[in-house]
Amino acid sequence: MTTVDQAASPSSRKFFYGWTIVGVGFLANIASSFALASTLSIFLKPLTADLGISRGVFSLLRSGEAIIGACVAPLVGTLVDRHGGRWLIAIGTMVVAVGYFLLGHVETFTQFAFVRLTFVTLGDSMMGSMVVNIVIAQWFLRRRGRALALSSMGVGFAKVCMPLFAASLMVWLGWRPTWSVFGLVTLVLAVGPALLFIRRSPEDMGFFPDGSQDPIRFDSVTANQQKTSPEPIIDQDLVWARGEAMRTQAFWLLVITFGIASVGVTGLNLHVFSYVTDLGHPPMIAATVMSVIASMQLASPLAWGLLAERIEVRVAAMLRFVIQAVGLGLAISTENLFCLYAGFFLYGIGLGGNMVLPEILWANYFGRRSLGRVRGLGLLISQALAAAGPPFFGFLFDLTHGYGLSFAIFGCALITSAFLSLMLRPPQKVARV
Repeated sequence: MTTVDQAASPSSRKFFYGWTIVGVGFLANIASSFALASTLSIFLKPLTADLGISRGVFSLLRSGEAIIGACVAPLVGTLVDRHGGRWLIAIGTMVVAVGYFLLGHVETFTQFAFVRLTFVTLGDSMMGSMVVNIVIAQWFLRRRGRALALSSMGVGFAKVCMPLFAASLMVWLGWRPTWSVFGLVTLVLAVGPALLFIRRSPEDMGFFPDGSQDPIRFDSVTANQQKTSPEPIIDQDLVWARGEAMRTQAFWLLVITFGIASVGVTGLNLHVFSYVTDLGHPPMIAATVMSVIASMQLASPLAWGLLAERIEVRVAAMLRFVIQAVGLGLAISTENLFCLYAGFFLYGIGLGGNMVLPEILWANYFGRRSLGRVRGLGLLISQALAAAGPPFFGFLFDLTHGYGLSFAIFGCALITSAFLSLMLRPPQKVARV
């Protein structure tokens, strides 16, 4: 028995090992943030200038990444169900790191796009938030909201530091060496922790979800859930085939509700830095605006996770979309710097809910045993929608020479998602005769 396994043996119950998994997830989410559109947005202007391409064409790259990530998501989800996330996260991190090192040596946009669409995209699919969230969902049930929130705060933490970190590196080193630094940091953050500490499920180590001393039966979970929240919860040990999941209304409502909003999120993430500088503000102001959004993504997920343990998650999702829409409206209503900061402050609070609430809903509605394959299938569709965001913003900018129309359409999508959230209900699994 290894040192880790001995330390986490059933006789040691004071500290639940699941929180160690959450800690590793936090680090993996930081490492995965180097591949995000918000990070790529900082490189948008120097890359388009050096490589001689328009913002619209550059935005197509992010769409390609989203489509490829969506296509491999069902396969990755199935692998997590069967084998756990330990080796997936470690191998994916190494593949991503190689990609970052290569990005520092490309000479053309074609080479840049090839590396991003292969090494970076495929590697990130293996070590990114979907894999991390599925692993954590195996370890928690009643405390799932706070566990997923704490892990997802790694993304917020990275986004708070990333604009200033990347902008400073580009000033000191240039954009090419900056990618190599990203590769080194990614390796340090995720490979070792994943191999040393990630375990597939609490049952594999003699535990039960949430650190319970006894197996958590469906009837006891239901009773507890009814005491603390009006929202029902399905049997977490049910196994769903992909076809069964796709025949439920819950599956499609989840995909559409969060998918149409993600079109605007991915578009804004890539273009917000350029939007602020286009208003006439210096790059460091644009970087601090991105940090304001990221600060709220860091600060708000735990509040959203705790809220989701106390009220219906669909209602929490509705509130998240409304707050995000109000913030966006305030941010784009004027060029005033105070309104810009205040609006994106609220937008960031709402965006923080997106890091937690969809994952809770997918896990609560489709259980632990087949979460990977169902969540991966959902991502295949919702990410395909999200892929439209960056070029939609980019080509509308090329056409209108501004981002006003794009942001207005995004606001309408957020309000639509708020209404759809209230229609969400747990699926009913049809018993086979």
